Amino acid sequence: MAGRRRDSNPFDDEEVNPFADQDHERGQSNYGGGAFFMPNSSANSKLSPLPHEPADYDRGATVDIPLGGSMDLKKREQELQAREAELKKKEQELKRREDAISRAGIVIEETNWPAIFPIIHHDIANEIPVHLQRLQYVAFTTFLGIIICLLWNVVAITLAWAKGEGPTIWFLAIIYFLSGVPGSYVLWYRPLYRAMRTDSALKFGWFFLTYSFHIGFCGFACVAPPIIFKGKSLTGILPAIDLLTGNTLVGIFYLVGFGFFCIETLISIWVIQQVYMYFRGTGKAAEMRKEAMMAAL
Repeated sequence: MAGRRRDSNPFDDEEVNPFADQDHERGQSNYGGGAFFMPNSSANSKLSPLPHEPADYDRGATVDIPLGGSMDLKKREQELQAREAELKKKEQELKRREDAISRAGIVIEETNWPAIFPIIHHDIANEIPVHLQRLQYVAFTTFLGIIICLLWNVVAITLAWAKGEGPTIWFLAIIYFLSGVPGSYVLWYRPLYRAMRTDSALKFGWFFLTYSFHIGFCGFACVAPPIIFKGKSLTGILPAIDLLTGNTLVGIFYLVGFGFFCIETLISIWVIQQVYMYFRGTGKAAEMRKEAMMAAL
């Protein structure tokens, strides 16, 4: 047994290459008292292989960067600068026109009343001086009052027509309403609004003239005598008394209309008195005479 262990390795007679790799020598191991040769490929197999490069990739190839993108950016930048310059030019032109309009005394009015369907410009809080705002609000109340009076007049006359008074008075009531509402705004309320805003003596004078006719019409409607206008086309006291004897319901409607016209007349008288006191207190009377003379010349 021992003699067998002492047997020489059959590989000892093999010539050893002195230039062999040391790793080759390390690959030998003792097995059963003899050297066992480990091939070199087993050690190299432990290293992971490198990934393969794509076949279509060329390291020496140059990357072409398109120059058209920078040209497009420069072109867009130039277009934006041109637009900006054009907008600035338009803004300056608009400002120049606004300045010219303001120097000429022309005011651009934007319709804002009523809010549901704006048809007129009305902004007492921002355009009328603080000490005149209360008076302007009361004057505006008389404008709304004449609308209510004429509208109620149409309702009462329509009821009287239905009770056999004839269509003539109804057509007259419609004419009063269609002409009285816009006429009141154009003839006396807007002149007063502009007079309060610009403090113009001529506009104050025009207001006094037209508002006097307004007060006269309201006073006439309170009585509604059967002259000039057909008596029962206005809800005055005389037609109301006449109708109460024959048709009580229509007479009551006429009495309500009579009350509306009376209230409108009293408030309108107070407004013209207050405006006249302000007009005389600020010395606008002499200024109005001067402006009238200049206008005449």
